[in-house]
This record gives sequence, structure tokens and C-alpha cells, in this order.
Amino acid sequence: MDSKRILYVSQEIHPYLPENEISKPSLEMPRRMNESGHQVRVFMPRYGLINERRHQLHEVIRLSGINIIVNDEDQPLIIKVASVPQARMQVYFIDNDEFFKRKAIFYNEDEEFHDDNDKRAIFFCRGVIETVKKLGWSPDIIHCHGWMASFLPLYLKKFHHDDPMFSDSKTVLSVYGATEENLSKGLPDYLRFDGLSDEEVAPFADANISSVYKANMAYCDGVALSGSKLTDEMKDYVSKNVSSMIDLTESEDPNSEIAKLYEQVIVEEESLA
Repeated sequence: MDSKRILYVSQEIHPYLPENEISKPSLEMPRRMNESGHQVRVFMPRYGLINERRHQLHEVIRLSGINIIVNDEDQPLIIKVASVPQARMQVYFIDNDEFFKRKAIFYNEDEEFHDDNDKRAIFFCRGVIETVKKLGWSPDIIHCHGWMASFLPLYLKKFHHDDPMFSDSKTVLSVYGATEENLSKGLPDYLRFDGLSDEEVAPFADANISSVYKANMAYCDGVALSGSKLTDEMKDYVSKNVSSMIDLTESEDPNSEIAKLYEQVIVEEESLA
């Protein structure tokens, strides 16, 4: 594959968060692609438990300062950046006091899913889009890791399909453990507020992680089954409903396999042109 611009968007990335089945590949894939000569940009949320001093995060003033409206509430977007040690790679952080200052990722002190996780995800994905536009960096491939990043293909296809910055971008979603954790029942209303029709928000009615994955992958060009906790039901759903997909759950070299999926979605686009 010739040199491409690849945007990675993940809800968790090591070493800023503990190593797990999402945070590890979210670092290794962009690092491998960067070493292979591709241009890479990486985004994640700036959760409150990330130690800014230890990881040397600093605000990028020229990228910060806009407001993003989520469910009729203005939320300021703050962008920070840090360099990954020994990876020759930078990570951009989407920050906002309301959504990400808390010292927890998805669960509160009672081990309950935060009731605004859906709004946090929407803000995160829209924040990435606005920041990439400010960077003036048009990605060939956008690879989203996890349910929180899965809203990005939806927003691109619905609201930025004619934007020259993204009109030729191909999206890939890595689907991990499809839990039944519930999001707010207000999720369809939040999406409706942003301009989706009743028909388009209907697949989000169950408002859980599994339904969010299924609804959002309809807007993706490719899907990668990832991690060890995927249910057979989710695997069957993807195999029956996604034409360009790859199963990495037992792969010994997922980085090479994902490169094949990138080539596949790009070749499919070129064959349609």
C-alpha cells in the first residue's frame, strides 16, 4: 500500500491508560503504520486520571477555543498534545471539564456506567472532526477503536460527506467486547437534535453498547472484529451485514491483517470510481 494519511481515533490508548485489549492495539497499529512510512495522526479523550505532568501534555491554543453544542448545551473544546515515548508519534487529546475532568473513564465510584457517556462520546467524535479540519489534514483512512469512537463515521457520513476534507476518507471500525452496558435513553434525542431523522435514530433505541456498534457500523467502510470478549452473536451480525470485514480475534499479526483491510476498502472505492 502506498503511503497514506491514517487517522486513528480511540477511546483508550496505552501508555496514557493501562494496557488492555483496546489500548494496546490503539498504540501498536499507528506505531507500525508510522514506521512503515504512512502519515499518522492519533486522537483520544483526555480523561481526568491521565497525569499531564508525567506524560507532558500541553494545550494547543490554535486548535482550542471553539464550542460544540451537545443536546443544546455549549461545551468548550480544548485540545492537548503529547509525544509517545520511543514511538516518534504524537497523540492529540480531546478535553472538556464537564465530560472528561472526572477521575474515571466510564464507571463512577459505585461501578455504574456514567449516565452521560453517550454525550461524552458525541462530543469526543465531533471534537476530533473539528480539530482535523483546523489541522487542514485530510485523512485517506480513519480507523476508530471502540464504541465511543464509533459515532465518528456516522457524523462524517451524515454531516461532512461533501466536505473536501473528508469526502474521500474511508472509515474502519474495530469492534471490541460488545457488552450490554446501557447508555442514556436520551441518546436518540441527542442524535435527533443534531439533525438525524426518526428513521436514522431508530437503530439506537435500545441505547446499549451492542446496539450502538451495530447502528454505527452501517456508516463504516470496513469492520475489524477485535479482542477476546466479542460474543458469537456480534460476530455473526458483522459477518452477515458487513461486506468488508476481518476477524482479528485470533490473529498472530493483527497489524499486517489490518493493513489488508485498509487496502480492501481503498481498492473498492477505486473500482467504483
